[in-house]
Amino acid sequence: MENQVLTPHVYWAQRHRELYLRVELSDVQNPAISITENVLHFKAQGHGAKGDNVYEFHLEFLDPVKPEPVYKLTQRQVNITVQKKVSHWWERLTKQEKRPLFLAPDFDRWLDESDAEMELRAKEEERLNKLRIESQGSPETLTSLKKGYLFMYNLVQFLGFSWIFVNMTVRFFILGKESFYDTFHTLADMMYFCQMLSVVETINAAIGVIKSPVIPCLIQLLGRNFILFIIFGTMEEMQNKAVVFFVFYTWSAVEIFRYPFYMLSCIDMDWKVLTWLRYTVWIPLYPLGCLAEAVSVIQSIPVFNETGRFSFTLPYPVKIKVRFSFFLQIYLIILFLGKYWLCNRLFPVTSYRVELNDSKFSKSLLGIFFLEG
Repeated sequence: MENQVLTPHVYWAQRHRELYLRVELSDVQNPAISITENVLHFKAQGHGAKGDNVYEFHLEFLDPVKPEPVYKLTQRQVNITVQKKVSHWWERLTKQEKRPLFLAPDFDRWLDESDAEMELRAKEEERLNKLRIESQGSPETLTSLKKGYLFMYNLVQFLGFSWIFVNMTVRFFILGKESFYDTFHTLADMMYFCQMLSVVETINAAIGVIKSPVIPCLIQLLGRNFILFIIFGTMEEMQNKAVVFFVFYTWSAVEIFRYPFYMLSCIDMDWKVLTWLRYTVWIPLYPLGCLAEAVSVIQSIPVFNETGRFSFTLPYPVKIKVRFSFFLQIYLIILFLGKYWLCNRLFPVTSYRVELNDSKFSKSLLGIFFLEG
């Protein structure tokens, strides 16, 4: 005797673009699911409300659908997804107004039209965001580009300051004190290049490319460039003084350790020796550089007074001549106050444990963390 053909319980829900049907049959075997002439045909062997039998049903849809249903078998049910030909909300599932007895809403997936519209908008926003991210590049790609850009910047600065440092050192050993007096004419072009390029560091800090505080970056940038472009660059009398040698030498000596340290940080490398040097060498060089800058300003005061460069007379009725040396004296005060402020703000005491030759030792260092990048 053949098994009686029965109708399973079917639950349905919809979205603007899709229909979802859940057929309550477990242990389904040999399902035959198709759509012809806008009618869904289902027939399968499985265990339903009437035990293990062949179950089947037919549903004529309210509006046109695509004839390629997608189904998924689970141990407890059959899930069918049908795509609507036109994306809109249906008032019911079937063409016949009276709902078939075996058909019921699937309240687990049921949404009303407004909720479905919100879900559709959320999916559309998610899709657009995904396209935007793909067009802009993945976060990993952006991070790689950022690291590559910072690596190249630090490499260029390292090469520039290394050239200055090596050139000055070699010339000193060959010429002795005579090398002090033509330092500017020999090395000014490269120092101009490096100091103009250092503007990029302040911009990087301002726009968030690096996590450095902007104010210390700006103070160092303006301070160095004032000495280089105003004190040395505009006065030929200052260019032949020995103080130029000491200013350039202290600047470059600090940077030849700072920039390679940042280069290795860009590729996630930590060389203990370089880290120790980066946070130790500057300790004597920083105050020496500050002192050399102050000496250059003091030596330039009589030169500016004699030449009258950058001096001006206030308009009538005051008619007082304001010498540029007055601003240089103020700058000297700002110079020492600024360095003092930087030291108090940016000189945390840190301990670094350096491992060399399989032996560990600790050193307490004063570390200035400005211009971290």
